[in-house]
Amino acid sequence: MWRSISLLLKNDPPEDSDYYGPVKTTHGHLRVMEAIRAASDSPSDANRDVFKLYWELGSRIHHDSDRTPDLADALSAVGLDTSLAAAADDEQWDVAIQAAMDDGLGLVGNDVGTPIIAMRNSHGERVGYFGPVITKIPRGEDALRMWDALTTMMDIDGFFELKKTRTEGPDFGPRPGAA
Repeated sequence: MWRSISLLLKNDPPEDSDYYGPVKTTHGHLRVMEAIRAASDSPSDANRDVFKLYWELGSRIHHDSDRTPDLADALSAVGLDTSLAAAADDEQWDVAIQAAMDDGLGLVGNDVGTPIIAMRNSHGERVGYFGPVITKIPRGEDALRMWDALTTMMDIDGFFELKKTRTEGPDFGPRPGAA
């Protein structure tokens, strides 16, 4: 299930910082996603619809370099109700965002960012960790091996971190099609 984590709420940047504008914008995106979740008929519909908007916004931001995409247009592009765009300015959704953050951070601690992966391990315990942070999306067998390694580490009590210095920026590849 896709859940919200707001870097605006988590990092509380000063309003005069260069970081504030981008995280304020994406916080509005999360509000819309929470409104989608609340308007959905089922958790699976909610997850599907949130993912569609997430994919559309990510494509616009990372592939089209549109740092402030039009939310109504993005909602329309994925077949969702454009009136949900109004949620971007509605603070009522911050409660759901904070609850999702508290859940994820409760599993991994507060000194992380995104993504957080949470699941039940092979022992039935709900566990999570921050990451993986990758610069290129692995494909095929590489993707499967990476996933297998990540899920295996979920079974190791006491595992908490792997890290190496980042030597390259993200490579988003070609713009994906519709989700």
